[in-house]
Amino acid sequence: MAGKINLLGHPVHPMLIVFPLGLLPTAVACDIIYWVTHNPNWGHIAYWLIAAGVLSGLVAAVFGFADWWALDSGTRAKTVGLWHAGVMDIVIILFAVSWWLRRPDPNAPTTLATGLGIVAVLFALVGGWLGGEMVYRMSVGVDFDAHVDSPSSLSGRSAKENKKS
Repeated sequence: MAGKINLLGHPVHPMLIVFPLGLLPTAVACDIIYWVTHNPNWGHIAYWLIAAGVLSGLVAAVFGFADWWALDSGTRAKTVGLWHAGVMDIVIILFAVSWWLRRPDPNAPTTLATGLGIVAVLFALVGGWLGGEMVYRMSVGVDFDAHVDSPSSLSGRSAKENKKS
């Protein structure tokens, strides 16, 4: 099953998840550096990384929901997709709460705000694995006609062209 919403021949959801999955763990790394150095710049950087990560996560979730909605009911992919969405929703909620707790002083995250981020990253590892399970094990979002010599998705030609039998 190809992604429900595509851009230039590729599903949009996998394009967007790289942003929250890069920004949010980086915020946790900045928090750890803050706690080691007590340099408020690292806390401030984490504050804005979390804001961008939460917002980009919400955008990615919209496209993920559209892909999930298109899955056939009663399939393992539909169930795993629901778990993936639920776990990743928890990640976004935990980081949103962490961000909210930082608002009084973005330069100095509390222990609770940092702890929520660390827990959220652990959940993200599980959620990411579930997403990978859908793509790599159940071929969700994969063009079944594709092969190593497929023409570019921008060409408008079928992926099965040039396939050697």
